[in-house]
Amino acid sequence: MSETVTENAPLTVVLVHGAFADASSWNGVIERLQAAGIQVTAPAIPLRGIAHDSAYIASFLNQIPGPVLAVGHSYAGAVISNTAADAGNVAGLVFVAAFAPEEGERLGEVEATSRDSVLMTAQVALQYPTGNGAETATEVAIDPAKFHDAFAADLPREQTAVMAATQRPVAEPAFSAPSGPPAWKSLPTWAVVATGDKAAAGAGVIRSMAERAGATITEAEGSHVIMVSQPETVANVILTAAAAVHRPPG
Repeated sequence: MSETVTENAPLTVVLVHGAFADASSWNGVIERLQAAGIQVTAPAIPLRGIAHDSAYIASFLNQIPGPVLAVGHSYAGAVISNTAADAGNVAGLVFVAAFAPEEGERLGEVEATSRDSVLMTAQVALQYPTGNGAETATEVAIDPAKFHDAFAADLPREQTAVMAATQRPVAEPAFSAPSGPPAWKSLPTWAVVATGDKAAAGAGVIRSMAERAGATITEAEGSHVIMVSQPETVANVILTAAAAVHRPPG
C-alpha cells in the first residue's frame, strides 16, 4: 500500500467505464453497492489511449485515502491493469466483460483474433483536434445502426438507441498501443464473462484472458454491457471481491 493510504480507511470500489460508454453505464451496479453500504465512485475517463487513461486513473486512485477495488469494463480492463502499478492502494481487480492483456499485447490485435466479435466491422472512424495547430487524430465510434447487435443485444432497442446517441468515441491508441506490465499477476482478480458478448474481443477471448489471469470467473448469459442488463450479478461479484480483499480490523 502507498503512504497515502490512511490506516483503517474503508475500501472504495472504483468503477471504470470502457470505450463507447460513460460512467452512467454503472448506475444499476452503483445502486446495489450503495445499498450494501459500499463506498463507490465511477470516474469518467478521457478515452485517449491506454497510457493516457491509465495515468489519469492512477492519479484519481492515488487521491483516495484507503484501499481500492478497481473494476473495469471492456477496454477499461486494460486501463485498471496498467494503472495498478502506479497506484499503490489497489487491493484487487474485477474485470467485467473486459480485456486483461499481457505485457506488450495490443487490443486491436487481440480483437482481430476473435471468432465471435463483430465490433471491428461496426466501427466508424472520426477525427478530433489534437490541440497542435490544425493537426487531427483518429478516434472510433460504433455505427448507431449496428450498436444494438454489436454492443448491447440483450437490451431493448429503444434503450440502445439512446446509448448509441450518447456514446463516447475512443482514440485509436487505445487499440494500437502496447499494454504495460499487468497488475493481475500480483493482485487477486475476479472476472465476469458475458456469454453473448460480441464486442471487446468476444466471449471466447475474454474468457481465455480471464483464465490466463487466474481470475475467479463468473459466467452470465448476456451481452457486452452485462453490468447494464444484469447489474445484480455484477454487483454480487464485486461484493464478493470486496469482502475478500478488505476485512475490517477487529
